[in-house]
Amino acid sequence: MGEQLASTVCAAKVVVVRAPAGGAALACGGSPMVPAGSAQPVPASGGEAATLIGKRYVNADDTLEVLCTSSGTGELSCDGVPMTLKAAKPLPASD
Repeated sequence: MGEQLASTVCAAKVVVVRAPAGGAALACGGSPMVPAGSAQPVPASGGEAATLIGKRYVNADDTLEVLCTSSGTGELSCDGVPMTLKAAKPLPASD
């Protein structure tokens, strides 16, 4: 947890918030993500961002959670399955 990863195909970067014990294959735009320190800078493209800064993404099993720290055009996936935006927790009623 706390590992910083970067995409090799777009400008997306994430921080791992929660990871399964056995690990998971995290990819962006169909290519595996690499440690942020070893990633080559990727120029920003003019396409619409699929991975949004400040948003949390989870896998289908809800065992992997990442926080996007830099937007990118690639879609995040875990073990070949697209990740989804984590739903916000509802606030308690203030009645």
